[in-house]
Amino acid sequence: MNKREVKSSVKDESLIEKRREQMIRGAVKLFKEKGFHRATTREIAKAAGFSIGTLYEYIRTKEDVLYLVCDSIYNEVHDRLSALPTQEGTVDGLRVAINQYYHLIDDMSDEFLVMYQESKSLPKDALQYVLKKEMEMVALFENLLDACANSGELRISKDQVGIAAHHIVVQGQMWAFRRWALHKSYTIETYIRVQTDQLFKGLIGGNVQ
Repeated sequence: MNKREVKSSVKDESLIEKRREQMIRGAVKLFKEKGFHRATTREIAKAAGFSIGTLYEYIRTKEDVLYLVCDSIYNEVHDRLSALPTQEGTVDGLRVAINQYYHLIDDMSDEFLVMYQESKSLPKDALQYVLKKEMEMVALFENLLDACANSGELRISKDQVGIAAHHIVVQGQMWAFRRWALHKSYTIETYIRVQTDQLFKGLIGGNVQ
């Protein structure tokens, strides 16, 4: 599934990137407050800080804006996690990856919330692309878990790796969905520690230092 092209009448790539970043920030706030269907392109333009005419120089439809929001999340996930020290096959390396991913969720909670609430409104081709990127995110953790299993640092069977990877991804995203309740009892650091310890204790037993 190839990346969906969002057409623009502007040719300056740096300007396109700048305007679309403004658009994404404005749209996330608006979609969170009003929902995708109730928000208008005129409101998106105003939230982004420019005119409706300027908005249509960079996108064609409101669905394009939602797609850009979703794509920006996965780009950020990829950039942050691919920049991690490899440390393949170690629990410490896996902890670092989980820590980075959960902090990313904390930094982009509104974006994740909007994506999962509104992605059903994407055109079929855009939705398929977003779902593919979601599975690539899961695959990052599958690879780390596989490496830990192969090195003997985790006692986890091959058929358990996929579930564990989904668990890591979903438990991270829970911080975005349930932060309204969780923040009363947990900081993001405490949340990461508790979730990570629960994960590892379930896999290898005993106390994890």
